[in-house]
Amino acid sequence: MALTLRSGVLMTDTEYGTALLDQRSGEYWTLNPTAAAVLRALLEGRSARQAATALTGEYDVAPEEAEEDVLRILGELRDARLVSG
Repeated sequence: MALTLRSGVLMTDTEYGTALLDQRSGEYWTLNPTAAAVLRALLEGRSARQAATALTGEYDVAPEEAEEDVLRILGELRDARLVSG
């Protein structure tokens, strides 16, 4: 199952990255450009490993560190109930 934003969660780009708004709770989150790139890759259907590989192409980060970052970001998005899948 592909990752999707949970129903009622809106996403918009900002000058500083991406903002997510949970319309149900009124809470919002801001993602820095790195986290935003991870989320976009996952929403496009890429795996966590593919998202990590994309990070290593854009940023000066080791593959292992990129994979840890992707899994951490994904976990935080899930914990906040912003995504499903």
